[in-house]
Amino acid sequence: MHRIALLLLLLLGAHAAHAARAARADERETCVTGHTKLPPTVNFRVDNDLFGGQDQGYSNGVQLTLVSPNLVDYTDDPCLPRLARWINRHVSALTPEGFEQQNMVVSFAQGIFTPTDYSRRDLIEDDRPYAGALLASLGYNARSGDHLRTTQLQFGIVGPSAYGKQVQNEVHKLLGDETFQGWDHQLHDEPVVRLVHERMRRYSAGDEENGPWGWDAITHYGGSLGNLATYANAGAEWRFGRHLPDDFGSTPLRPAGENTAPTRQHRGANQFGAHLFLTLDARWVLYDITLDGNSFRDSHSVDKRPFVADAGYGLAFMYGRWKFALARYHRSREFEGQKQTPVFGSFTISRTL
Repeated sequence: MHRIALLLLLLLGAHAAHAARAARADERETCVTGHTKLPPTVNFRVDNDLFGGQDQGYSNGVQLTLVSPNLVDYTDDPCLPRLARWINRHVSALTPEGFEQQNMVVSFAQGIFTPTDYSRRDLIEDDRPYAGALLASLGYNARSGDHLRTTQLQFGIVGPSAYGKQVQNEVHKLLGDETFQGWDHQLHDEPVVRLVHERMRRYSAGDEENGPWGWDAITHYGGSLGNLATYANAGAEWRFGRHLPDDFGSTPLRPAGENTAPTRQHRGANQFGAHLFLTLDARWVLYDITLDGNSFRDSHSVDKRPFVADAGYGLAFMYGRWKFALARYHRSREFEGQKQTPVFGSFTISRTL
């Protein structure tokens, strides 16, 4: 009798395990071919001023971005890992409701900022501070038709614990370049946080139903609030090319750029697309820790300019699961006495999973 009971328990356990595996398989299938019909995406981006022929200002940046499929909601959708669903239950004020499409974006980034003269070991009072920033962010995109709203909660640390000095020195040694000598004067460690929100509108002509070639324009306005940066901004992006993505921009500097916004179309397995993009963003800057210095301790700072603009242009290629984008940006002077207008480039590689 005991043997029969044990056999029944084993059979029930095996059945339960099989059912659990089948349920997980169904969840994965749903995330690819069900209500979303769009797989998750991974983006990796490198920014560097060497692409602009300089080595100063915003010197280098790297960012890894994980983009979810389109979601039914942010707290129960099986397309999100359990940890993400748990986090979203505690930040429900940031998660939008009542939209046609929504997704979630998680990013990890490092930014490095340096003055112009790499050889000086003393404090360069009339140039920007040395600074490194190590950041993580949670982003929530919500779309209805040609309108998008995006909200990001970004948090991390600025200072020596961001390892800006170590990363820049290793990269320069690898390239055979001189290392910067003034990192002893970098900003102090300070936890940073900011809330970013933007609204976007897409105007399109020549979408896929009208043929493979087309153009679109995306306007945006919004702002940032926090001790990392506080500003209001507005701008636009224009794109022209073959098989334009049905999203809200290709420029990597936008919160919903890099093709991370929800889309209603999925590229074919062997479809090739390419497009040019031009972008402009203007900001009224109230605070920027990389220029104004630490919030709660004395540190190096400069007199920042309140109005700053970025103009950029680039080219994106898409084939099947892959996307490659190259961009170059020209920024107006950010502080009084800045010798050069900043120029930097960006390279992004993306793959759907």
